[in-house]
Amino acid sequence: MDIGILGTLGLYSLSTVAYVVFLFMQKKGMHRYGVWLLVAGFVIHSLSIGYWTFMSGHIPVNTLRDTLSFAAWAVAGVFLLFHHRYRLKIMGIFAAPLATVIMAVVATMPVTTMAAKPMLKSIWLVAHVTFIFVGEAGLALACGLGVLYLTQEKAIKSKKPGFFFRRLPSLGQLDTAGYGCILGGFLMMTLGLIMGVVYAKAIWGRFWSWDPKEVWSGITWLLYAAMIHMRLSVGWQGRRSAIMAILGFATVLFTFLGVNLFLSGHHGEFTR
Repeated sequence: MDIGILGTLGLYSLSTVAYVVFLFMQKKGMHRYGVWLLVAGFVIHSLSIGYWTFMSGHIPVNTLRDTLSFAAWAVAGVFLLFHHRYRLKIMGIFAAPLATVIMAVVATMPVTTMAAKPMLKSIWLVAHVTFIFVGEAGLALACGLGVLYLTQEKAIKSKKPGFFFRRLPSLGQLDTAGYGCILGGFLMMTLGLIMGVVYAKAIWGRFWSWDPKEVWSGITWLLYAAMIHMRLSVGWQGRRSAIMAILGFATVLFTFLGVNLFLSGHHGEFTR
């Protein structure tokens, strides 16, 4: 087994344990351990991805195993950025377990060696994949914050402060951070789609070919664009924004995994 994957999984798992302990015991030291363990895991993960990129001559996204690993890397990295920006300690209780679960799945999958395809050796593809995955990681965090928002709202409306009420930030903080994740994720996704269009023209000779992955990417982009528009124009915030963040990420998941599993198209060439 890839030692980089094992090391990354181990550190992400320890980070998850630290965050769970922090959730129950509310000790600041456990939160610091959670952050630094995730940082260490992210560094090893980055080195592992960099190593395989150097060895293969292209960004490692041509198998489902590689793609999932890249997704976990993006989740950890984007979480660390947003943690620095918003300082919401509770965000780690979603991000660390998510990265851990993805890497646990990666660790169970066999390592498959595939010949490098010329289409994979393109700076446009590197930019496309990186922006898309970073954007989707931001939207994943927005989904997690949406779940936390609904949980806190329920605790407040029950008028019986319980376990989560004392441990979660205010509704305003959760809403602001969630919207920030959506904005950042949407910007990265937009840049990734632009890079993808340019790459498609270079490889397939056309900007758009109605491939299922392209269609669902477009649907996802329009959904989040509408979400942002409604927030700015008519003030969609709070509960409605949280629900839309969760539904939006369900569309992201289908675009990421469901399309490849249930529909066929030329994007499947990268993960076979």
